[in-house]
Amino acid sequence: MRGKYIKEQPVWYQAVLDYPPLPLPPKAPPSRTEYDQQVKSTQTTRPKRYDPKPLPIVYLEDKIRRQFFRDHPFEAFRPTTLVEGGAIEDPNAIQGEAWTRLSQRGRNPTPEEYVHYCAQTMIDLNVLTSAVSFTRNLYEYHKKPLSEAYATAIAQFRALRSEHQIATTFAVMEAEYLGAIFSKGEIEHAFDKEVRRLATFERREEFDEGAIAARKRWKAIIDKTEGVKDWSKGQEYVKLWKAGVRPSYAPRLTQPIEAAPTPERSPDLMKLETTAAVA
Repeated sequence: MRGKYIKEQPVWYQAVLDYPPLPLPPKAPPSRTEYDQQVKSTQTTRPKRYDPKPLPIVYLEDKIRRQFFRDHPFEAFRPTTLVEGGAIEDPNAIQGEAWTRLSQRGRNPTPEEYVHYCAQTMIDLNVLTSAVSFTRNLYEYHKKPLSEAYATAIAQFRALRSEHQIATTFAVMEAEYLGAIFSKGEIEHAFDKEVRRLATFERREEFDEGAIAARKRWKAIIDKTEGVKDWSKGQEYVKLWKAGVRPSYAPRLTQPIEAAPTPERSPDLMKLETTAAVA
């Protein structure tokens, strides 16, 4: 029609313009050869082996307690009792949002009191009177970050510890001034044992000499406490030689031999004469 080869419009021309045909589908990709295709593995993946080991159980109190005793190792050496009572104590009335300071439960807190205060869970648990519970309570009920709750509880715990130590020291000084006598503690007992042990060193020489004498009963033992202690460089020997005094090195050999006792003077140790007389 544009080239003027057709003078008139075909009958179908207007119908095709009003109702155009549907677009053709996209061209299908060409087939690939086996060389281009990826080789599929015939081996199937093995399923993961079931591990019956249970997952670790983690409590927030353990994390706080571990950090607390890492910062205060000497708190673990404080004496405590492990004896259980006949009944469970009632929970403290001060807990939750009402517990804002550690001193509300006493002026002498324990490490466990510290931990529980800082991180008590949303579940209504029995609040322990310890420093652990104080940290947990701040974390759960007062919505403080764990690091901030830990720092707050630590500051209050140290302040109460210092206050209690100063008050105890002055109370002891006042009691001693008024004449009170306290029993000895473990440190004093240890010092007494050390003093008694050191006192044995002074008598060790005597004990050693006695032990040597017991072991060497038939050997000559020189008595250190007798005889001349100072050496005269031979002057004493020359003095006796000029005086005509003859030294006796073996007095047993130079002395005359004693006569044998007569039968009349000898004792009848075996009682032979008495036995003969009776017979």
